Amino acid sequence: MKERNIALIEWAREKISESIRAGSALRLSAELTANPISGDAGFRRYYRLNTEPSLLAVDAPVETENTGAFIRVAKCLRQNGVHTPEIFHSDEVQGFLLIEDLGDNLYHSALPEAGPELLYGEAMMTLLRMQQVDKNTDCKLPIYDGHRLQGEMALFSRWFVEELLAYELNEQERSMLEDMFARLTASALEQTQVWVHRDFHSRNLIVTEGCAPGVIDFQDAVWGPVTYDLVSLFKDCYIRWPREQVRHWAGSYGDMAVDAGLMPPVDKQQFMTWFDWMGMQRHIKVLGIFTRLSLRDNKAAYLRDIPLVIRYVLEVSQDYDALRPFGEWFKSSLIPRLEQFDWYSDYASAGDRE
Repeated sequence: MKERNIALIEWAREKISESIRAGSALRLSAELTANPISGDAGFRRYYRLNTEPSLLAVDAPVETENTGAFIRVAKCLRQNGVHTPEIFHSDEVQGFLLIEDLGDNLYHSALPEAGPELLYGEAMMTLLRMQQVDKNTDCKLPIYDGHRLQGEMALFSRWFVEELLAYELNEQERSMLEDMFARLTASALEQTQVWVHRDFHSRNLIVTEGCAPGVIDFQDAVWGPVTYDLVSLFKDCYIRWPREQVRHWAGSYGDMAVDAGLMPPVDKQQFMTWFDWMGMQRHIKVLGIFTRLSLRDNKAAYLRDIPLVIRYVLEVSQDYDALRPFGEWFKSSLIPRLEQFDWYSDYASAGDRE
């Protein structure tokens, strides 16, 4: 680890010197320093450099991170008016990047003080711009197909149910889950298919003065359902808003998407069903991912976000007859096991603010 950090900083120093010699406006008035900053759920590590303007050096290990995809997606989004970090230098062989520093003012910390209306308005415009990117661009995206959608939900069964809770599913329970997963997959696939960021939420959007929000952590983009990023934004795993407000925002975006020609007119209740069921798929997946991040990757902090995700899942399950058996089973069979953990808090009030 130490040797790799040294190699990254030496590489960054060399690239910065090259830029300055080439007449770049970049400046370095002292010895180069690199301060680690908090990263994301992946294995990338970020270091803020003391250049003017500030840059980030990124260590993206080739064993786990696809630097080529990051570069392709960033370039494609920037060409289509989405504010992603500019990439100044890259080395795909080593997994090193030198990129624009968009700052630390995440939506997650800014929303409670600034209020959601302005910030979410800007985020919706960015989402609309992103979803209008043509499928046939140079940046070919993987298809968010049924196999991928079902595979994600299988993480719930393995990591959350079996590994975390040590709960052994019987055949009837497996059949119930398979039936629900199939229904959620069918709902996702019948929607208009667009560009999908896959983690378009408050920790991946940055408030930037005078600009549209900065968008990060986009390298896993796919071609998939129109409501996926919308539900990531408004049913955020890290911050909660009143259900009626969320439905209003989602419905407003649906109208915008129709007006922009992004999707054909659709019945409002159908759109909300797509939205809710897409959230169900995403949050079931997230329960598996957050558990895996803790048990496999030693990132236990994600466990404390699980109660809010459970709240989303159980609220939706009570609103639709086809999903209600899952919700009842979850409450009777899994909640008692969750209550044994010291990190667990009551899902019914998770995300509430005083």
